[in-house]
Amino acid sequence: MMNAQPLHQTLDHWSRFTLRQRLMRYGSMMLVFLVVAWALSSIDVIWEWVWDAPSQMGDLFGRMMPPDPSNLPSILEAIWQTVNIATLATMFAVVVSLPVAYISAQNTTPNAVTLWIGRFILVSSRSVNTIIWALLFVAIFGPGIVAGIVAIMFRSIGFLGKLLGEAIEEIDQRPVEALEACGASRFKIVLYAIVPQVLPAFFAVSILRWDINLRESTVLGLVGAGGIGMILQGAIDTFNWPEVSMVLITILALVVLGEVVSSYLRKKIL
Repeated sequence: MMNAQPLHQTLDHWSRFTLRQRLMRYGSMMLVFLVVAWALSSIDVIWEWVWDAPSQMGDLFGRMMPPDPSNLPSILEAIWQTVNIATLATMFAVVVSLPVAYISAQNTTPNAVTLWIGRFILVSSRSVNTIIWALLFVAIFGPGIVAGIVAIMFRSIGFLGKLLGEAIEEIDQRPVEALEACGASRFKIVLYAIVPQVLPAFFAVSILRWDINLRESTVLGLVGAGGIGMILQGAIDTFNWPEVSMVLITILALVVLGEVVSSYLRKKIL
């Protein structure tokens, strides 16, 4: 009878990864290291300022305390303006994004030309940052709330249209086919077969975008597009650090309140 080979001899050459896999892993790690090293060497960093940053931050926070509530009425008025910018921009963006989402979905677009037109609108809207849109529309409409609303709206169209278009592409096609077999018009097919299926996604995406717009609208004033950011920029320019801290506290309270409201609406609607 043959003797069984000892277990330790059968496991001597076991390895979790093959030689090729190990070389690829080490090569990938080396490549990442080289990319990071090249990135650090290509930027001009004044390391003295980096090491001095903690003491400078401590000094700045010391000058911010205590917050100055003397300008609180103006701050609250600007906060209300910020909420209006986010809400109106979201409403307008929802209306505009619906037809864009319709022509961007492969199962509802009339033809390939409209499909690519819709996709181009979505990509161009999302590829430009809100601040860039705000700078552009401040130059067109002048400083104020109108430029902020249009900037937020243009940024939101791509977000809303993309997610709603994906929701349309994922619908169950059987209700659509049933209505088509009955000879229903395109409008009735959309109204009775597509809209009921995408309605939950529509409300969820709209509420989510309003929450995002509420955060983004707080910085539009830095470029003159209205809202609380204008007071923040003025306080920073005049080195009024107690007022800066008051504005930051108010913005934090607004963002937290917006998160609470959006969570409540999602629970009630969905």
